[in-house]
Amino acid sequence: MTLDPAQTLLTLAGLFAVGLAADQIGHRTPLPRVTLLLICGILAGASGFDLIPLDVSDWYELLSIVALTMVAFLLGGSLTRKNLQSHGPAILLISVSVVVFTILIVGAGLALLGLDLGLALLLGAIATATAPAATQDVIRQSGVKNDFTDALQGIVAIDDVWELFAFSVILVMVHQMNGSVEASILSGSIREFGGSVLLGILIGVPAAVLTGRLSGGEPLQIEALALTFLTAGLAIMFELSYLISGMTVGAIIVNRARHHTKAFHEIEHIQWPFMILFFILAGASLDTHALLKVGFFGLAYVVLRVLSRLLGGWIGAALGKAPSRQRPWFGLALMPQAGVAIGMALVAAKQFPNW
Repeated sequence: MTLDPAQTLLTLAGLFAVGLAADQIGHRTPLPRVTLLLICGILAGASGFDLIPLDVSDWYELLSIVALTMVAFLLGGSLTRKNLQSHGPAILLISVSVVVFTILIVGAGLALLGLDLGLALLLGAIATATAPAATQDVIRQSGVKNDFTDALQGIVAIDDVWELFAFSVILVMVHQMNGSVEASILSGSIREFGGSVLLGILIGVPAAVLTGRLSGGEPLQIEALALTFLTAGLAIMFELSYLISGMTVGAIIVNRARHHTKAFHEIEHIQWPFMILFFILAGASLDTHALLKVGFFGLAYVVLRVLSRLLGGWIGAALGKAPSRQRPWFGLALMPQAGVAIGMALVAAKQFPNW
């Protein structure tokens, strides 16, 4: 397909104008701008008025990688020694508790309602995934920085690790229930996790030493973009997780770069245009007609997931001795679900095409 420069530029102008409007409305109302952008994307996409050209929609995968890698850097940057010393037990226990209770409640609930046990377990594992981009943006939009948001960012930063392993274990279990052994799935996930962390270390250590030397302790925009693209590109090349790699790089830089004053200041500045396109195109890619096909079990999935997040978040916060006033809010804050869940669903669909 030949790219039409005029049409593409006008579409981008419109999308950024929508992003500006969402930003202003979000700052004047309690409604998250992420929600506004997704709604605009649905209205502008194929399920709505079909206003977005196909060649622009095709950018979604690339934009999502760039945007999510930037989010990963920022989340990794929240894992400072100070934050881990203050909230380490709460971060660990809440993240594990939410994953465990989500699998148990969603998986068992769907099975009791009549869904095949294997499929119910797979949906329970997929339900563990969160949406780091949405959570991070709501925190940033609110302008609030306190113990709760510090702990929440730490939880979102590490829960992808538990989700990946939980999903891999469930895949193996369901294969064994169906009479086949797929231990390679689990070993592949271990390789992906270990390789992603290793890649993050190999990039993060020299980056911690080199970045920010030219501008009085703050990395330049070009340094921030180079690190983002380098991390995402190498992760994809080696079939690793750019989220885990990006978080690892961010955590290393924020803890080892003594000359930095604001290690990710420039990423915060350049992130929003990418996020606008990412969320609008995410909404545009949604097939609303597919919602009619999931019916009763789709509604049950949503209800059970909400209950599991609320219960798991509260119990994990109680075990982690988080302040009592914060305990009801962790599960609610971990409710968003998007790209990571879609990735898990695609893997599960490939392994179990009959479902």
